[in-house]
Amino acid sequence: MRIAMDANKIREAVKNGMAAEIFARLKRYGIVFDERLGKVGFLHAPAEDVQFSGSLGSFAYDAQPELVTVSNAGIPAWLTNYFDPRLIEILTAPLKAVEIIGSEEKKGDWTTTTATFITVEHVGETSSYGDYSTNGMSNANINFPQRQSYSYQTFTQWGEKQLATAADARVNWANEVNASSLKAIAQYQNLTYFFGVSGLQNYGLLNDPSLYPAITTATPWTAAATTPEQIYEDVRRLFTQLQLQSNGTVDAKSQMTLALSPVLDTTLDKTNQFGLSTRNQLSKHFPNLKVETAVQYDQVTGGRLVQLIANEVNGVRTATAAFTEKMRAHAVVVGHSSWSQKKSAGTFGTIIFNPTAIAQLLGP
Repeated sequence: MRIAMDANKIREAVKNGMAAEIFARLKRYGIVFDERLGKVGFLHAPAEDVQFSGSLGSFAYDAQPELVTVSNAGIPAWLTNYFDPRLIEILTAPLKAVEIIGSEEKKGDWTTTTATFITVEHVGETSSYGDYSTNGMSNANINFPQRQSYSYQTFTQWGEKQLATAADARVNWANEVNASSLKAIAQYQNLTYFFGVSGLQNYGLLNDPSLYPAITTATPWTAAATTPEQIYEDVRRLFTQLQLQSNGTVDAKSQMTLALSPVLDTTLDKTNQFGLSTRNQLSKHFPNLKVETAVQYDQVTGGRLVQLIANEVNGVRTATAAFTEKMRAHAVVVGHSSWSQKKSAGTFGTIIFNPTAIAQLLGP
């Protein structure tokens, strides 16, 4: 509401000692001034700053026609937001190399650049006996194959304000970047166990040059088109190839691992008209066979790879994943308002001691 007043007359009345009477009259119309704010100060204000609408006989108490504040359509959206304090990690492919290989060993230390291994092959021939005959010979052939290590590193950094800001969201930023560095090292280590490091004598389970060539299948393994009998026949052929390579030292009761991609693994559960799946037949004919999956078997050149690995032959492991350092945490470097830390590791890839104990099948 508004009241129009003649500021000059009001000031004159105040000077004549009528201030109390003016406030008393305003009070009768519902206008009351807090004495703590000062009465004369209001009456001395310029007319353009003190304006009320209405007449001396009546006042309007309805809503004012214009807003002083911004028009509001609701409350701030963040007041109705639910904040979940749990940290949900983004999924990455499982690290399956060590499970498939079945062994992981430390070779040397972080200063080691080359690892040398000894292989021995016993050779000999016999001849008909004669008292004075010197025919027949037995000997041993020794080789010293080598592998080169590869060292790699990653950095973590965190700052004071960064920590404080993340803490407002109940996130321990230092722990999260530290966990990220550990995961980055573990993922790369797993990758080298499958593919080694290019440019070095450092090979993986899938590309070691000593591996025998893969046999092929003309029928791709698919849940829609391939029958359980076709898939089982390919695995049987793969086992036959393994026997040929190992000269019969591997039999159906040997501890073996069938390694393939997760996509191909689903085809093993397709059943025939008798309700039997390829997995059922494999467990029946190869009682010590285990099936392991890894996405890296879909990443080879030429198609999808399947490996049948005899875990050991004559008490000697077929292969091992090897490293120099699994993870080495270096000193934390303190900055003006931040910290950083280097972490490093080293790998030899996968060392295959007996390539004859690994048979491969490559499908389109």
